[in-house]
Amino acid sequence: MCEEIIVEEASIDKKQCIAREILEALPDWFGIPESREQYIKESADQPFFAAYIMGKPVGFLCLKETGKETVELCVMGVLKEYHRKGIGRKLFERAKEKAKGSGYSFMQVKTVQMGRYEDYDATNRFYLSLGFKEFEVFPNLWDEWNPCQIYVMAL
Repeated sequence: MCEEIIVEEASIDKKQCIAREILEALPDWFGIPESREQYIKESADQPFFAAYIMGKPVGFLCLKETGKETVELCVMGVLKEYHRKGIGRKLFERAKEKAKGSGYSFMQVKTVQMGRYEDYDATNRFYLSLGFKEFEVFPNLWDEWNPCQIYVMAL
């Protein structure tokens, strides 16, 4: 596989185009059109990192300030054929550097609670492997079928 390049994107149009392309290719995680469109819209004004292989975007990660000291890994997607190749980890490391450099003390991420769906269990294991720790589960934040697990880490 060719080496990937991680870039912090500034262009609003490019951010939204990449977010749309990646999220629409991942219906197992981003199959609810309203939620997907909200992620795409919000990505325009947030710190946004894209992974490219041979000039083609294969993944991205977007951060969002949630408090004076806290930033959220708001949305992240890597094309399925590139899962388990280190791209998500490299995107995360670049975003974590940016968050620390911007003065944040904590990072959080929300996902579906472990044990509900196989695809989300893999997502949970990925976040744990990055060093996130379980913080709290909100059983009805999204809906009863998708209890929200929040993970946190100190930066």
